[in-house]
Amino acid sequence: MAGEGWSSRHVVVEGREVFVRTGPVVPGAPPLVHVHGFAISGTYLLPTAERLAHRATAVVPDLPGYGRSEEWGHPLGIPALAWALRSTLDALELDRVVLVGNSMGGPISLEVAHAAPERVAGVVLASPAGGVHNQPFARAVAQLARDAVRESPRMARVAVPDYVRFGPINALQLFAELARFPSLERVLRVPVPTLAVIGTQDPLMPPPWRVREVGSLAPPHVTVVAIDGAAHAMNFSHPGELAHVIGCWLDGRPITDDPDEPGTARVLQVARGAGPVA
Repeated sequence: MAGEGWSSRHVVVEGREVFVRTGPVVPGAPPLVHVHGFAISGTYLLPTAERLAHRATAVVPDLPGYGRSEEWGHPLGIPALAWALRSTLDALELDRVVLVGNSMGGPISLEVAHAAPERVAGVVLASPAGGVHNQPFARAVAQLARDAVRESPRMARVAVPDYVRFGPINALQLFAELARFPSLERVLRVPVPTLAVIGTQDPLMPPPWRVREVGSLAPPHVTVVAIDGAAHAMNFSHPGELAHVIGCWLDGRPITDDPDEPGTARVLQVARGAGPVA
């Protein structure tokens, strides 16, 4: 569970309960809503969320069918999860937020930003999966297997119970949808300020040179940063460095490395725009 000042509760979305963790209330800034990946709850996002909780109210939901949230009869696909996230924001009475999505949480956040840009002050994509690099499906499965041995061993204590609860068949079906999701196309057309952060040890992400090449096609309000040594679940393994990068971006400051944290951050494409407006 998160630290002092945090609380948890269920909110009702379409007649079903959604579990939400909330940090101390911080007025004057759009809340930071942390969106988890596939087959796992929001628990592994807490290390980064806690480090950013002094900047804005932190919100970490378990999407429907995950963690301590009620199932909706069948696993929801990415568009349905994006709709459920918007409905959760409505239930929490959050009009405008910054979305911080890891893995599948990236495509979900992008879908919300495209559907309701007035609700999204900015998007942070931490290891946004999906697209050509994850195709065909067998390649994506192999990438996922390679990533498993690169993650922190402590991650297993968080992830394994969630994966077991979600079920292997459901996980494979949703992972197949994630691998097909056109993340690149959605990023290139994203209508709000966006920060994409990739780990150089993440097999599900293209190499930095390819990301830099693709980044030249992105609009000026998209910034791309690499964290050397980070794998896919950087919100858990490198929370200090990721929180530092996000903080710089939120402030509109140059993104620098935090020498006191594991991993080395470096900008791959310097955005010509500013961060989200509070």
